[in-house]
Amino acid sequence: MADPEHLAWRDLAVAVARAGAERIRARAGAADLRVDTKSTETDPVTEVDREVEAMVVESLLAARPDDGVVGEEGADRAGTSGVRWLVDPIDGTVNFLYGIPGCNVSVAAEAGGQVVAAAVVDPLHGDVFAAARGHGATRNGHALRATSASDPARSLVGTGFGYDPERRRRQAEVLVRVLPQVRDVRRLGAAAVDLCWVACGRLDGYYETGLQAWDWAAGGLVAEEAGARVGTVGDVPLPDGLPGACIVAAAPDLFDPLRALVAAAGAAEV
Repeated sequence: MADPEHLAWRDLAVAVARAGAERIRARAGAADLRVDTKSTETDPVTEVDREVEAMVVESLLAARPDDGVVGEEGADRAGTSGVRWLVDPIDGTVNFLYGIPGCNVSVAAEAGGQVVAAAVVDPLHGDVFAAARGHGATRNGHALRATSASDPARSLVGTGFGYDPERRRRQAEVLVRVLPQVRDVRRLGAAAVDLCWVACGRLDGYYETGLQAWDWAAGGLVAEEAGARVGTVGDVPLPDGLPGACIVAAAPDLFDPLRALVAAAGAAEV
């Protein structure tokens, strides 16, 4: 049953993500950004990633001081309320560095073992995606619905690549097997927006291996609440099955054939 409280959490997620997105919009592609690296030399983090995470976390805890928070850039607070927020301050940092649309702020609330409220704000595209479990999903206030695609050969599919060079090589091998069997493939460079694009019909499906919870949580709920199916190759349970699993999101009738296709291509083995 839909919980009215999830709507309040959704609205809070939208408010804090909007504020962070304004900071992204003002600084995207700036020449004077300070840039460090994390897991590999191609995995950047900027001063703005850290600033936006601090802004979002501070705002969430000001509104809900007993909640837990986990953020990509190090926020980690257990909380006592049973609600945990998952924050990606800049999903698509490489896009942000180059001023390419797709970078976004992704905020999700988790309770009872599932994601129940979400916001993904992409300031350069001018998109605010939001969802509350049982209440549907919206883009800029308008209800979303996934496509009716069912045949991979006629479907536009999104994917992404990790930062580790060896994983990227294996992901490219998977793509070589997938590409001839779908209409075409898009690589936007931001998992949350890929998932939201499944929700709004800009993509028919999406798959990627190696995501963290903050990468998929908000966008995954938006996709689900728009009628898409979201799961993993091999039915590894979410959320604890990631980051090793391959996540798949697709229009309802496309989900099974797309999952079978990427499984056969070896996506779960990268």
